[in-house]
Amino acid sequence: MDPDTLAKAFVEHYYSTFDTNRPSLANLYQDASMLTFEGQKIQGASNIVAKLTSLPFQQCHHTISTVDCQPSGVNGGMLVFVSGNLQLAGEQHTLKFSQMFHLMPTPQGSYYVLNDIFRLNYA
Repeated sequence: MDPDTLAKAFVEHYYSTFDTNRPSLANLYQDASMLTFEGQKIQGASNIVAKLTSLPFQQCHHTISTVDCQPSGVNGGMLVFVSGNLQLAGEQHTLKFSQMFHLMPTPQGSYYVLNDIFRLNYA
């Protein structure tokens, strides 16, 4: 699968899971994974999912505007940069966000998120 197709498939899966079943995101992270969420660093799959499931909203919908990717290093990794809008339930206006994923291959032939950086974009 070419990198652009892989990146788009990952992004669709990630945000669909985030919007409908956030605890299932644990399958995409490992103990070495790190999330930086609005400047706060969180290490490890269980801690990352605890953070994501404790956000002060239960329902949301991501709309993706752009997905850019690049190969990363000799180990088959990939950088994926996403921009889009986040609609929270009950809110009239959307929030703009950017997110970067560093994906690494697993021995089973899939990918996991090694690094994840999320920021809201304020105008």
